[in-house]
Amino acid sequence: MSTSWWEITILCHPNLEDSICWRLDQFGCLGTSREVRGKFYTIQTYIPKLKYQSLEISTLFFWFHQDALNLCLPKPLASWKLINNEDWNNRWKKYWQPTEIGQHFLVYPAWLTISKNTKKIVLRLDPGTVFGTGTHPTTQLSLNFLEMCLVNQLKNISILDIGTGSGILAIAAALLGANKVHAIDVDYLAVDVALNNQCLNKINPNVLTIYQQSIDQLSESMPNKFDGIICNILAETMIHKFPKLSKLAKPNTWMILSGILLDQSENVINILEKYGWTVTNYSQKEQWCAYRICKVKKI
Repeated sequence: MSTSWWEITILCHPNLEDSICWRLDQFGCLGTSREVRGKFYTIQTYIPKLKYQSLEISTLFFWFHQDALNLCLPKPLASWKLINNEDWNNRWKKYWQPTEIGQHFLVYPAWLTISKNTKKIVLRLDPGTVFGTGTHPTTQLSLNFLEMCLVNQLKNISILDIGTGSGILAIAAALLGANKVHAIDVDYLAVDVALNNQCLNKINPNVLTIYQQSIDQLSESMPNKFDGIICNILAETMIHKFPKLSKLAKPNTWMILSGILLDQSENVINILEKYGWTVTNYSQKEQWCAYRICKVKKI
């Protein structure tokens, strides 16, 4: 059965971009593209029709208008229409170009020919219909911290990637030399996409394993603990699952937490400190922030 998609287009004042992209992200849209049109921006995104009906999208547009009023800016002009799956794939792909992230990575769309001149680590990716192209701030923040943890460090370590999505962070860990990476996601579509991207990057299955699994299931079935944990999921889920997540760590484990909005930061810090962790590094991009944390040393 062919999947239909809502194509959402918004013409807005540049100062509304952050609030609109935040609302689209919270709504569940699969990334955004932006084009400059004179003094305004055109923002475009897509979402499966099965998830939302037109009335819910109308409510989203209402909040766009409220944000504009609160900021004393012109109301954005928004529209939406249905397109089929083939049209969505073709339209989405034309906007995504190779993206340099951090000091080492070049994230490359799988359908483009790789340039022979690059000296970066090329990470080939076809995200399909799941989160994780490398363009979202939470993914970029996570990749930057992952470089910090793995470049010029001992590689004989095990890493857990929670909510792997397209598999971008787990694959990046393997490409940086980690000798054992375990990636999980509750979405079977994400697992299929991540496995495909593992093949695209020729990552040995003995190095990277990918399963449809929840944190609860993993904590019950995994006898071994991990040297590093990457957790790029919604902050609400992270807070709720942190006690079980913490049990998967060794005394010297580092953890990367991303997917946190700035106004959620205090709640996240409170919960991680409650379970004996401390922030060693902090970074933010747009309205998102990320932490590298470790366990507090007992004296």
